[in-house]
Amino acid sequence: MKFILNKQIKYCTKEWFKLINLVAIALFIIMTVIFMKYKLVCSVSISGEHIGYVQNKELVEEKVNDMLALEGTNNIAFVDCIVPEYNLAFINNNIDVNDNSVLAKIEENTKMTYKYYAVTLNGKQKSVVDSLEEAEKLVTDMKEKYEDNIKFTIGINELYTQDSNEYETVDIKVASKEVNTELKKIDDASVNGVYLAQKPISGVITSRFGSRESIRSYPHNGLDIAAPYGTQIKAACDGKVTFSGDNGSYGNLIIVDCGNGVQIYYGHCSKLYSKVGDTVKAGDVIAAVGSTGNSTGNHLHFEIKINGVSVNPQNYIYK
Repeated sequence: MKFILNKQIKYCTKEWFKLINLVAIALFIIMTVIFMKYKLVCSVSISGEHIGYVQNKELVEEKVNDMLALEGTNNIAFVDCIVPEYNLAFINNNIDVNDNSVLAKIEENTKMTYKYYAVTLNGKQKSVVDSLEEAEKLVTDMKEKYEDNIKFTIGINELYTQDSNEYETVDIKVASKEVNTELKKIDDASVNGVYLAQKPISGVITSRFGSRESIRSYPHNGLDIAAPYGTQIKAACDGKVTFSGDNGSYGNLIIVDCGNGVQIYYGHCSKLYSKVGDTVKAGDVIAAVGSTGNSTGNHLHFEIKINGVSVNPQNYIYK
Protein backbone atom coordinates (compact mmCIF):
# COMPACT_ATOMS: atom_id res chain seq x y z
CA MET A 1 0.00 0.00 0.00
CA LYS A 2 2.81 2.35 0.92
CA PHE A 3 4.56 1.58 -2.35
CA ILE A 4 1.51 2.43 -4.40
CA LEU A 5 1.08 5.75 -2.52
CA ASN A 6 4.70 6.77 -3.16
CA LYS A 7 4.30 5.95 -6.80
CA GLN A 8 1.20 8.14 -7.06
CA ILE A 9 2.96 11.04 -5.31
CA LYS A 10 5.88 10.83 -7.73
CA TYR A 11 3.49 10.79 -10.64
CA CYS A 12 1.55 13.83 -9.40
CA THR A 13 4.75 15.73 -8.71
CA LYS A 14 6.01 15.00 -12.19
CA GLU A 15 2.74 16.18 -13.70
CA TRP A 16 2.85 19.40 -11.61
CA PHE A 17 6.34 20.13 -12.86
CA LYS A 18 5.14 19.60 -16.41
CA LEU A 19 2.24 22.00 -15.81
CA ILE A 20 4.51 24.61 -14.21
CA ASN A 21 6.90 24.34 -17.14
CA LEU A 22 4.06 24.74 -19.59
CA VAL A 23 2.75 27.81 -17.72
CA ALA A 24 6.26 29.31 -17.57
CA ILE A 25 6.76 28.73 -21.28
CA ALA A 26 3.36 30.23 -22.02
CA LEU A 27 4.10 33.28 -19.86
CA PHE A 28 7.48 33.68 -21.53
CA ILE A 29 5.88 33.54 -24.96
CA ILE A 30 3.17 36.02 -23.90
CA MET A 31 5.69 38.44 -22.36
CA THR A 32 7.93 38.12 -25.41
CA VAL A 33 5.01 39.00 -27.66
CA ILE A 34 4.02 41.89 -25.36
CA PHE A 35 7.51 43.35 -25.24
CA MET A 36 7.92 42.93 -28.99
CA LYS A 37 4.82 45.06 -29.50
CA TYR A 38 4.70 47.18 -26.32
CA LYS A 39 7.08 48.92 -23.93
CA LEU A 40 6.85 49.92 -20.28
CA VAL A 41 7.19 53.68 -19.73
CA CYS A 42 6.05 56.49 -17.41
CA SER A 43 3.02 58.50 -18.45
CA VAL A 44 3.40 62.15 -17.37
CA SER A 45 0.48 64.49 -16.61
CA ILE A 46 0.15 68.08 -15.40
CA SER A 47 -3.10 69.05 -13.66
CA GLY A 48 -4.72 65.94 -15.10
CA GLU A 49 -3.62 66.69 -18.67
CA HIS A 50 -1.39 64.09 -20.34
CA ILE A 51 1.76 65.70 -21.76
CA GLY A 52 3.78 62.67 -22.90
CA TYR A 53 5.81 59.62 -21.99
CA VAL A 54 9.30 59.28 -20.55
CA GLN A 55 11.72 56.42 -20.06
CA ASN A 56 13.63 58.03 -17.21
CA LYS A 57 11.31 59.34 -14.50
CA GLU A 58 14.25 60.14 -12.21
CA LEU A 59 15.82 62.42 -14.83
CA VAL A 60 12.58 64.39 -15.20
CA GLU A 61 12.19 64.70 -11.43
CA GLU A 62 15.78 65.91 -11.16
CA LYS A 63 15.18 68.61 -13.80
CA VAL A 64 11.99 69.75 -12.05
CA ASN A 65 13.87 70.01 -8.74
CA ASP A 66 16.60 72.00 -10.50
CA MET A 67 13.98 74.49 -11.72
CA LEU A 68 12.47 74.84 -8.24
CA ALA A 69 15.96 75.40 -6.82
CA LEU A 70 16.35 78.50 -9.04
CA GLU A 71 14.11 80.47 -6.67
CA GLY A 72 16.19 83.15 -5.00
CA THR A 73 18.96 83.09 -7.64
CA ASN A 74 19.64 85.20 -10.74
CA ASN A 75 16.88 87.73 -9.89
CA ILE A 76 14.31 84.92 -9.75
CA ALA A 77 11.95 85.76 -6.89
CA PHE A 78 9.40 82.96 -7.35
CA VAL A 79 9.13 79.71 -9.31
CA ASP A 80 5.57 78.55 -9.93
CA CYS A 81 5.96 74.96 -11.10
CA ILE A 82 3.12 72.42 -11.13
CA VAL A 83 4.68 69.12 -10.02
CA PRO A 84 3.97 66.43 -12.67
CA GLU A 85 2.11 63.18 -11.95
CA TYR A 86 3.63 59.87 -13.08
CA ASN A 87 1.96 56.52 -13.88
CA LEU A 88 3.40 53.31 -15.33
CA ALA A 89 1.96 52.45 -18.73
CA PHE A 90 2.37 49.88 -21.52
CA ILE A 91 2.34 51.63 -24.87
CA ASN A 92 2.82 50.55 -28.45
CA ASN A 93 6.46 50.52 -29.52
CA ASN A 94 5.76 52.93 -32.36
CA ILE A 95 4.62 55.67 -29.93
CA ASP A 96 7.34 58.26 -29.45
CA VAL A 97 8.94 58.54 -26.00
CA ASN A 98 10.83 61.80 -25.67
CA ASP A 99 12.12 62.97 -22.30
CA ASN A 100 13.22 66.34 -23.72
CA SER A 101 9.79 67.04 -25.20
CA VAL A 102 8.12 66.36 -21.85
CA LEU A 103 10.67 68.55 -20.05
CA ALA A 104 9.99 71.36 -22.53
CA LYS A 105 6.24 71.16 -21.80
CA ILE A 106 6.93 71.24 -18.06
CA GLU A 107 9.07 74.37 -18.58
CA GLU A 108 6.26 75.96 -20.64
CA ASN A 109 3.91 75.45 -17.68
CA THR A 110 6.45 76.84 -15.20
CA LYS A 111 6.22 80.57 -14.50
CA MET A 112 9.20 82.45 -13.11
CA THR A 113 8.80 85.86 -11.50
CA TYR A 114 11.87 88.09 -11.64
CA LYS A 115 12.72 90.84 -9.16
CA TYR A 116 14.71 94.00 -9.83
CA TYR A 117 15.29 97.29 -8.05
CA ALA A 118 14.56 100.70 -9.55
CA VAL A 119 16.21 103.83 -8.22
CA THR A 120 13.67 106.66 -8.39
CA LEU A 121 14.32 110.37 -8.42
CA ASN A 122 11.45 112.69 -7.50
CA GLY A 123 9.06 109.81 -8.15
CA LYS A 124 10.44 108.92 -11.59
CA GLN A 125 12.34 105.75 -12.38
CA LYS A 126 15.93 106.46 -13.40
CA SER A 127 18.02 103.27 -13.20
CA VAL A 128 17.36 99.57 -12.66
CA VAL A 129 19.89 97.38 -10.86
CA ASP A 130 20.01 93.71 -9.95
CA SER A 131 20.39 93.82 -6.18
CA LEU A 132 19.03 95.73 -3.21
CA GLU A 133 22.59 96.29 -2.00
CA GLU A 134 23.48 98.13 -5.23
CA ALA A 135 20.36 100.28 -5.04
CA GLU A 136 20.95 101.18 -1.38
CA LYS A 137 24.58 102.11 -2.05
CA LEU A 138 23.55 104.36 -4.92
CA VAL A 139 20.90 106.12 -2.83
CA THR A 140 23.35 106.66 0.05
CA ASP A 141 26.06 108.03 -2.26
CA MET A 142 23.72 110.50 -3.97
CA LYS A 143 22.27 111.74 -0.67
CA GLU A 144 25.75 112.37 0.71
CA LYS A 145 26.72 114.28 -2.42
CA TYR A 146 23.65 116.45 -3.04
CA GLU A 147 21.32 116.52 -0.04
CA ASP A 148 22.85 119.68 1.46
CA ASN A 149 22.48 121.64 -1.81
CA ILE A 150 19.12 120.74 -3.33
CA LYS A 151 15.74 119.32 -2.40
CA PHE A 152 15.06 115.97 -4.01
CA THR A 153 13.47 112.65 -3.23
CA ILE A 154 15.44 109.52 -4.06
CA GLY A 155 14.11 106.07 -3.31
CA ILE A 156 13.96 102.42 -4.28
CA ASN A 157 11.07 100.52 -5.87
CA GLU A 158 10.87 96.75 -6.19
CA LEU A 159 9.97 95.63 -9.72
CA TYR A 160 8.38 92.25 -10.44
CA THR A 161 7.93 90.77 -13.90
CA GLN A 162 7.57 87.41 -15.63
CA ASP A 163 9.46 88.76 -18.66
CA SER A 164 13.19 88.71 -17.94
CA ASN A 165 13.74 91.13 -20.84
CA GLU A 166 11.27 93.78 -19.63
CA TYR A 167 13.87 95.71 -17.66
CA GLU A 168 17.39 96.50 -18.77
CA THR A 169 19.60 96.45 -15.70
CA VAL A 170 22.90 98.28 -15.43
CA ASP A 171 25.86 97.83 -13.13
CA ILE A 172 26.37 100.15 -10.19
CA LYS A 173 28.88 102.39 -12.00
CA VAL A 174 26.52 103.04 -14.92
CA ALA A 175 23.55 103.55 -12.58
CA SER A 176 25.56 105.98 -10.49
CA LYS A 177 26.49 107.96 -13.59
CA GLU A 178 22.86 108.08 -14.79
CA VAL A 179 21.48 109.30 -11.46
CA ASN A 180 24.40 111.68 -10.92
CA THR A 181 23.76 113.27 -14.33
CA GLU A 182 20.10 113.81 -13.46
CA LEU A 183 20.92 115.28 -10.06
CA LYS A 184 23.50 117.59 -11.65
CA LYS A 185 20.72 118.91 -13.92
CA ILE A 186 18.52 119.48 -10.89
CA ASP A 187 21.38 121.19 -9.08
CA ASP A 188 22.04 123.48 -12.06
CA ALA A 189 18.33 124.36 -12.29
CA SER A 190 17.87 124.97 -8.57
CA VAL A 191 17.45 128.37 -6.94
CA ASN A 192 18.56 128.32 -3.32
CA GLY A 193 17.77 124.60 -3.23
CA VAL A 194 14.43 124.98 -5.09
CA TYR A 195 14.28 122.98 -8.34
CA LEU A 196 12.80 124.72 -11.38
CA ALA A 197 11.45 121.60 -13.02
CA GLN A 198 9.30 123.23 -15.70
CA LYS A 199 9.69 126.04 -18.22
CA PRO A 200 6.52 128.14 -17.78
CA ILE A 201 6.11 128.63 -21.55
CA SER A 202 8.00 128.10 -24.77
CA GLY A 203 8.71 131.25 -26.72
CA VAL A 204 11.21 133.89 -27.77
CA ILE A 205 13.02 135.90 -25.10
CA THR A 206 12.43 139.54 -26.04
CA SER A 207 13.95 141.21 -22.98
CA ARG A 208 16.61 139.85 -20.66
CA PHE A 209 17.43 140.45 -17.02
CA GLY A 210 19.16 143.80 -16.43
CA SER A 211 18.37 145.26 -19.85
CA ARG A 212 17.27 148.91 -20.14
CA GLU A 213 14.48 149.89 -22.52
CA SER A 214 12.35 152.97 -23.13
CA ILE A 215 9.33 151.28 -21.56
CA ARG A 216 10.94 151.46 -18.10
CA SER A 217 13.35 153.76 -16.26
CA TYR A 218 15.15 150.97 -14.38
CA PRO A 219 17.00 147.76 -15.31
CA HIS A 220 14.71 144.85 -16.18
CA ASN A 221 14.35 142.53 -13.19
CA GLY A 222 13.14 139.45 -15.06
CA LEU A 223 12.75 137.80 -18.45
CA ASP A 224 10.14 138.69 -21.06
CA ILE A 225 9.12 135.66 -23.14
CA ALA A 226 6.86 136.31 -26.13
CA ALA A 227 4.07 133.84 -26.86
CA PRO A 228 0.59 133.96 -28.44
CA TYR A 229 -2.30 135.39 -26.45
CA GLY A 230 -3.87 132.75 -24.19
CA THR A 231 -0.86 130.41 -24.15
CA GLN A 232 -0.94 128.32 -20.98
CA ILE A 233 1.52 129.38 -18.28
CA LYS A 234 2.78 126.53 -16.09
CA ALA A 235 4.26 126.69 -12.62
CA ALA A 236 8.04 126.41 -12.77
CA CYS A 237 8.24 124.67 -9.40
CA ASP A 238 6.17 123.45 -6.49
CA GLY A 239 4.87 126.12 -4.14
CA LYS A 240 1.98 128.10 -2.70
CA VAL A 241 0.20 131.03 -4.37
CA THR A 242 0.61 134.16 -2.23
CA PHE A 243 -0.77 136.73 -4.70
CA SER A 244 -3.23 136.51 -7.58
CA GLY A 245 -4.66 139.69 -9.07
CA ASP A 246 -3.87 143.05 -10.66
CA ASN A 247 -0.58 144.64 -9.58
CA GLY A 248 0.07 147.91 -11.39
CA SER A 249 2.83 147.68 -14.00
CA TYR A 250 2.86 143.85 -13.66
CA GLY A 251 -0.75 143.73 -14.80
CA ASN A 252 -2.45 140.48 -13.84
CA LEU A 253 0.14 138.81 -11.63
CA ILE A 254 0.59 135.51 -9.83
CA ILE A 255 3.27 135.11 -7.16
CA VAL A 256 4.25 131.62 -6.02
CA ASP A 257 6.24 131.10 -2.83
CA CYS A 258 8.53 128.12 -3.47
CA GLY A 259 10.15 127.99 -0.02
CA ASN A 260 13.75 128.72 1.00
CA GLY A 261 13.09 132.43 0.44
CA VAL A 262 12.35 131.90 -3.27
CA GLN A 263 9.40 133.65 -4.95
CA ILE A 264 8.46 133.50 -8.64
CA TYR A 265 6.46 136.24 -10.39
CA TYR A 266 4.32 135.55 -13.48
CA GLY A 267 3.24 138.91 -14.92
CA HIS A 268 1.12 140.51 -17.71
CA CYS A 269 -1.28 137.53 -17.72
CA SER A 270 -4.59 137.64 -19.57
CA LYS A 271 -6.20 135.16 -17.17
CA LEU A 272 -5.36 133.91 -13.68
CA TYR A 273 -6.38 130.32 -12.92
CA SER A 274 -4.88 129.95 -9.43
CA LYS A 275 -5.98 131.87 -6.35
CA VAL A 276 -4.24 132.85 -3.13
CA GLY A 277 -3.69 129.83 -0.89
CA ASP A 278 -3.59 127.29 -3.72
CA THR A 279 -0.79 124.74 -3.60
CA VAL A 280 0.67 124.16 -7.05
CA LYS A 281 3.02 121.57 -8.51
CA ALA A 282 5.61 122.12 -11.20
CA GLY A 283 3.79 121.85 -14.53
CA ASP A 284 0.35 122.92 -13.23
CA VAL A 285 -1.38 125.50 -15.46
CA ILE A 286 -1.76 128.65 -13.34
CA ALA A 287 -2.44 131.46 -15.86
CA ALA A 288 -2.53 132.48 -19.54
CA VAL A 289 -0.28 134.80 -21.56
CA GLY A 290 -1.54 138.32 -22.13
CA SER A 291 -0.47 141.96 -22.32
CA THR A 292 -1.89 143.55 -19.18
CA GLY A 293 -0.11 146.25 -17.17
CA ASN A 294 2.97 148.01 -18.55
CA SER A 295 3.29 145.89 -21.70
CA THR A 296 3.65 146.41 -25.44
CA GLY A 297 2.62 142.94 -26.59
CA ASN A 298 1.64 139.44 -25.53
CA HIS A 299 4.35 137.93 -23.35
CA LEU A 300 5.14 136.48 -19.92
CA HIS A 301 7.18 138.49 -17.45
CA PHE A 302 9.07 135.79 -15.50
CA GLU A 303 10.87 136.98 -12.39
CA ILE A 304 12.71 135.15 -9.60
CA LYS A 305 13.38 136.69 -6.19
CA ILE A 306 15.57 135.29 -3.41
CA ASN A 307 14.77 136.87 -0.06
CA GLY A 308 13.17 139.79 -1.90
CA VAL A 309 16.06 140.41 -4.31
CA SER A 310 15.56 139.78 -8.05
CA VAL A 311 18.09 137.41 -9.66
CA ASN A 312 18.76 136.48 -13.27
CA PRO A 313 16.41 133.60 -14.20
CA GLN A 314 18.84 132.46 -16.90
CA ASN A 315 21.26 131.35 -14.23
CA TYR A 316 18.82 128.49 -13.64
CA ILE A 317 16.40 128.19 -16.56
CA TYR A 318 16.10 129.28 -20.22
CA LYS A 319 19.90 128.95 -20.46
